[in-house]
Amino acid sequence: MVGASEVLEQAGAQVTRTTHGGRRRLALVPPRARSARPSTVSDDAGAAVAAAAPVGGESRTALVRRARRINRVLAERYPDAHCELDFTTPLELLVATVLSAQTTDVRVNSVTPRLFAKYRTAADFASGDREDLETILQPTGFFRAKTQSVIGLGQALCERFDGEVPNRLEDLVTLPGVGRKTANVVLGNAFGIPGITVDTHFGRLSRRFGWTVSEDPVQVEHEVGSLFEKRDWTMLSHRLIFHGRRTCHARKPACGACPVAKLCPAYGTGETDPEKARKLVKDVPPAQFDAPEGAGPEDVSPLGTLA
Repeated sequence: MVGASEVLEQAGAQVTRTTHGGRRRLALVPPRARSARPSTVSDDAGAAVAAAAPVGGESRTALVRRARRINRVLAERYPDAHCELDFTTPLELLVATVLSAQTTDVRVNSVTPRLFAKYRTAADFASGDREDLETILQPTGFFRAKTQSVIGLGQALCERFDGEVPNRLEDLVTLPGVGRKTANVVLGNAFGIPGITVDTHFGRLSRRFGWTVSEDPVQVEHEVGSLFEKRDWTMLSHRLIFHGRRTCHARKPACGACPVAKLCPAYGTGETDPEKARKLVKDVPPAQFDAPEGAGPEDVSPLGTLA
């Protein structure tokens, strides 16, 4: 069944969802507002977005078709895919994403309520007490470096952007502790500007799916982005990250319980027995195991590519 949010997305709207706890999750950014925003793929990458090189004899057309089918199937498996960092403002999301380095979103979400209750603006962070911030941020690890980052972040925002979080990639990446991954998280989820978030899960799954062979995050961003409509980039990122955290794990992927197994060239990397594989899956309701697989056996070659 197509949900209301999917209908909005198909119409060109950017949607985030509401989760429990009262934190922001559902927001609709009108297409007109988003269309005026700049692309998150830098012009420095070349005159055109780099095209992913098909693998295993798969044609470019077949690669695009297979990639988009995988995205559709993952949308069925994870209808609630969203940014798992809690936030209510662009500043909160920016800070939370910086803090998420080398730790989990769950751990970050455990400290941000206290942090954001005390530090509400960029000026608050800019003038923040270092010892107090270190105490709050200690559970996230590397707390001294992160304290320096959020103080420097607040200072830079006040000095160069009137205390507001900028909505351009080229501005965001000039801020302390902010790279392309963090910038795309903020653009996609706080401003509704499509962006691809190449974290460890997204990169791993992109390579397993045969969408890219690159280990370079920027190259992965460009190659994968060329396979999809720009409006799909943010939700694609959420779905791959959800799938990587819940099913397609780094060490023990649950291949036998994967809804895109028939479309994946890396099928067999992990456990293929359905019952054993299901035990490896995390946080997926049993009913969602029945999601359509996107292609029948007659549509797929032995390597998992569309015939």
